[in-house]
Amino acid sequence: MKTQPITCEKYFEDFSSSLAELQEVIEEIKIRGINRKSEQHLHRSFELTHELALNTMTEYFKDQGRPPYSGSRDVTLDAFDEELIDDGKGWLDMIICRIKATSLYTEDIDKALTQNIIKSYIQLFENFEKHMKSILT
Repeated sequence: MKTQPITCEKYFEDFSSSLAELQEVIEEIKIRGINRKSEQHLHRSFELTHELALNTMTEYFKDQGRPPYSGSRDVTLDAFDEELIDDGKGWLDMIICRIKATSLYTEDIDKALTQNIIKSYIQLFENFEKHMKSILT
């Protein structure tokens, strides 16, 4: 059985669902406070949301006939140049922070990621969602 390729609209739909879950995790943390389990859930939800945002951007550019990208940095720079995102530096910082937040790094990196997600990255995702929604509808 042949699988259908995933469209930009499908990636965006998945991104929006993941973003809604991330928003719920953040609200839960604001209400109940943070513990190790909620922090891990936050990080996993963030990573999925970020990945789906990048997939949406990549597929959007592919639909425009652009060649494949070699990595998240390249697609992010083009997304900023094409005004799909409004804060290129913030998105590049998100990539760097995500790379640093592996099991090889310290608890301080995890705490920094948590704070960045709650204070900055969620807003970047929400802005991207609004902009892509206006393009795709």
